[in-house]
Amino acid sequence: MKNQKTLQITAGRGPTECCWVVAKVLKYFLAEVQNAGFDHSIIQRIPGPENGTVQSVTVQLKGKELETFTNCWIGTIQWIGTSTFRKYHKRKNWFIGIYELETFKLKAISEKEIIFQTMRSSGPGGQNVNKVNSAVRAIHKPTGTMVVVMDNRSQHQNKKIAIERLKEKALESELNKLKQSITDQWENNLSVQRGNPIKIFKGTDFKKVKKVKTFKNKRNQLKQDLRNELKNKNEQSIR
Repeated sequence: MKNQKTLQITAGRGPTECCWVVAKVLKYFLAEVQNAGFDHSIIQRIPGPENGTVQSVTVQLKGKELETFTNCWIGTIQWIGTSTFRKYHKRKNWFIGIYELETFKLKAISEKEIIFQTMRSSGPGGQNVNKVNSAVRAIHKPTGTMVVVMDNRSQHQNKKIAIERLKEKALESELNKLKQSITDQWENNLSVQRGNPIKIFKGTDFKKVKKVKTFKNKRNQLKQDLRNELKNKNEQSIR
C-alpha cells in the first residue's frame, strides 16, 4: 500500500531571492522524486514577484518508504550565492523552508449519497422533450452540491451525466477546501528558521554542497578547544 505525504516548499516572508531559491529547489526536488519512483502532483503553486520565482508550492507524494525520503528534505534549505536581482546586495546566505502539511484526503462520492429528482426539460427539442420528465436534478446530501442535466431526451442518459458532473463539482469543492487548509497552514510557516540547514546549495548553477555527517570534525574541534583552554590557563599562570 502506498503512503501519502504533502510537503510545502516556501520562501516564507523572504525576499525575491528566496522565491528564486524555491523555484530552483522545486526543480531539484522533483528530479529526486522521479528518480526515487514516487508519484507526485502539485496541488498549489503561488508565483513569486518575478518571472521564474515561486513564493510557495505544495506537492503531494505517494509511494513506499516515503518517510526516509522526506526526512532528508524537511527543514531549512540554504543557498549561498549572490543575488540575481540586486547586483550590489551584500547578503550571501538565503534560506527557505520545507514543511510537511497535514494530509487532507479527498472524499470519493458514493451514489448512495445522491438524491435524484426528475422534471420536465425547458430547453430546445420541440414538444417531445416536454411531454416526459427527462431532466434530472442530482443533489449530493453531505455537501448540498447540486446539478441539473437536460442534455438528452433520455432520463437514463441525463442521470449518468448528472452523476459525473456532480462528482466533478464536489471534487472541485473538496479541492478548494484543501487549498484553504494549505493556506492556513502556510500562515504558520511564514517564519523560516535560519541555521542548521538540512541541505545547502551554492552558486548560480545551484550545486549541492555535501554535508558529511561524521563525528570526526566535531571530535577534532573539541580537542582544539581543549588545547586552547589549556594554553590560556598556562598563559594566565605565567602572568
